Amino acid sequence: MDRLFKLKENGTTVRTEVMAGLTTFMTMAYILAVNPNILSAFGSGATGMDWTAVFLATAIAAGVITICMGLFVNFPVALAPGMGLNAYFATVILASGGTFTYQMGLTAVFISGLIFIVLTVTKVRQMLIVAVPDSLKHAITVGIGLFIAIIGLKNSGLLTVAVETLNDVPKGKYTDLLSFETVFHIGSMHNVNVLLCIIGLALISILIVLQVRGAILFGILLTTVVGMFMHNPDGTPVVNLATLGSEKTTWVPDLSKLAFAEFDFAGIMNAGIISVILTFTFVELFDTFGTLVGTANRAGFMKDKVEGQKRVGKAMMVDAIGVSGGALVGTSTVTAFVESAAGVAEGGRTGLTAVTTGVCFLLALFLAPIAALIPGSATAAALIIVGVLMMQSVREIDFQDLVYGIPAFFTVAFMPFTYNIANGISFGIVSYVLLATVAKLSGKGQYKVHWLMWVLAVLIVLRYMFITE
Repeated sequence: MDRLFKLKENGTTVRTEVMAGLTTFMTMAYILAVNPNILSAFGSGATGMDWTAVFLATAIAAGVITICMGLFVNFPVALAPGMGLNAYFATVILASGGTFTYQMGLTAVFISGLIFIVLTVTKVRQMLIVAVPDSLKHAITVGIGLFIAIIGLKNSGLLTVAVETLNDVPKGKYTDLLSFETVFHIGSMHNVNVLLCIIGLALISILIVLQVRGAILFGILLTTVVGMFMHNPDGTPVVNLATLGSEKTTWVPDLSKLAFAEFDFAGIMNAGIISVILTFTFVELFDTFGTLVGTANRAGFMKDKVEGQKRVGKAMMVDAIGVSGGALVGTSTVTAFVESAAGVAEGGRTGLTAVTTGVCFLLALFLAPIAALIPGSATAAALIIVGVLMMQSVREIDFQDLVYGIPAFFTVAFMPFTYNIANGISFGIVSYVLLATVAKLSGKGQYKVHWLMWVLAVLIVLRYMFITE
């Protein structure tokens, strides 16, 4: 064990590494319940994806790829289907009205993984990280956080969207252009799902404030227990224990339900697929880089910059392969989880931490009936809290300098309000290139615009001009 993971060299022990791996698993195990709910449109199957199939894919992808990270890179980082991109995956399918299937979505994720492999091998991936200003990187994280929060609010019923006719608006030259408006409302407090979501928000928030390890997971489980004592209007319990071991889920995993290699390469030629692939690629690019570098710094690997960068480069390759591997078994983009920092804080320094976490995910394959009990309101509460945690990156954005502040705001605002991650990233990049160039030419500051930013800006403008959704 010591020879494989270099435990003594890294100043750690088997016990410390195993405990760190268990800690990482506890902090990110919520994805086992949340990801199937999101990708199957909260258990309704509206996206065409089967809840059980996604659960199995989540556990297998997270388990196998995390173990590979530990064995081949000796890095204490765990991977699983990422929050934000799973929501984007589902909304693209639902918003298409049936023209964009989940098979096409999985194909887009698979292709983005291949792109990652090429970008990693050619070192372009690292170059892109340098090209985009830090404020935009942090803004992407914040925007995705708000995007996730709105999805949680909407699916729990705590936020409702109503279309109201403007009958009371005085007739005028603008009235004909505004036949309706979209209005956000708070959900009914008499709705059992809304109440359960609020309870979940309170429980998870309290556990986080008390600094309980695995606060989100334990909050979800406690909310599920509360749901056992709450009833729907028809008298049925919100959480029905009678469904344990039903046909939907069994204790022994039925791997025949996996959406294995369900790709549609012919279908992805439809308009809009380029935008989807670029979004998956672009967001994952910054998400993974930030997580890997941040974890490496926390673990002390970056003290030796050459060795640290070499290890991060290897980790990026495993991550890239994991993206396509996840799509192969039937789930959205797999990425490095920032929750890995919890294991590092517990003393995890080697790949044994990751291997332990990966084994836990594989063992979770036998817990599908329990995960299936978790109501949508509980996972919706978790989504909102994850949005809060991602919002913390806003403090890293320099709003005093509006050359950075305006593009950052556009990035943050356009994601949730247009219900599209790509829109936020696109407006952020184009506005930064424009403002930084104008400011530099007018002598208002020496702002750097990397040539790759110009390439991205041009591609984005062309996309909105000539490619329809």
